[in-house]
Amino acid sequence: MKKIKILTLLSSSLLLASCASVKDESHQISTAQEAFKPSVTIFEAEAEKYLSPNAKIETLASGHIWTEGPVWVPDAGYLLYSDIPNNKIMKFQPGKGAELYLNKSGATGLFEGDHDQGSNALLINSKGQLVLLQQGDRRVAIMDSDLDKPKSKFITLAGNLNGKRLNSPNDAVYHSDGSLYFTDPAYGLKERLNDPRKELAFQGLFRINPAGKLELLDDSINFPNGIALSKDEKTLYVAVSDEEFPRWLAYQVESDGSISNKRLLIDATDDVKVKGEIGMPDGMALHSSGNLFATGPGGVWLITPEGKVLAKIYTGKLTANCTLSADEKTLYLTAHDTLMSVALK
Repeated sequence: MKKIKILTLLSSSLLLASCASVKDESHQISTAQEAFKPSVTIFEAEAEKYLSPNAKIETLASGHIWTEGPVWVPDAGYLLYSDIPNNKIMKFQPGKGAELYLNKSGATGLFEGDHDQGSNALLINSKGQLVLLQQGDRRVAIMDSDLDKPKSKFITLAGNLNGKRLNSPNDAVYHSDGSLYFTDPAYGLKERLNDPRKELAFQGLFRINPAGKLELLDDSINFPNGIALSKDEKTLYVAVSDEEFPRWLAYQVESDGSISNKRLLIDATDDVKVKGEIGMPDGMALHSSGNLFATGPGGVWLITPEGKVLAKIYTGKLTANCTLSADEKTLYLTAHDTLMSVALK
């Protein structure tokens, strides 16, 4: 099939870059990506409640390096997203396009030898403040200014565990009790797992509890990435960007905020190694139905809480993360050097 041929052609060059900054794509690869026509494949009829097989897929902004961490700001009606290598946050407003929102978004007070990577995931907390997972500064922080008056000034929520600096906080999700679950892989370190500045001996899954204390929940995942909570907040989903075993995990969330009963939700190995689809399990957006839009091999997967794949949105690009507009009529995608959107029902 033509689609598979194009994706296979791209996979060997792009797979290793799926979770980090991308600065050196060749002209050949860029041309191939531009020639690819995004599409939707429906696997289960249930998917058509949310997504049309002829859904409109658009590129809204381009010219970035590696986009990530989108968040919809419901009260203001715009989207914020990170351009990690450029150390910037961009703002997209429907009808107006994209513009710079904040310079120095995640590399602000670097230690000697730190990598100059900006913010990754962005969230809005219950007080309407911008929360950032900062790869360069290796911390989770709050922007110390109003949303409509952004400043590169931050308050640290978590930056070290028992005196050892975090790796490079990546993605996060809030629980209704105010606690924040987040992943801390090594993607933001210049030499990743072998970086001499790496202080922790593991890549962690963490929780900042309602009292502000950092808790380590799981230190056994080499490549943790995207994270999401189920609608009833009883299940925590974690994407694992392991080239040898790309997968999504699910944990049971206990009443005290701890997690247990880790299980495999979806194994994406065949999609990468057999089908040749580019990308790794990464960011996720929870739909009000309880289903997940999850970026992964090929683009975006529509997944049930039980792990059934209902549909795939093929983007032709490494697709890092996604989020929904407040009315759930639009799915926004941070895809390589672009911002894209998919019209939903």
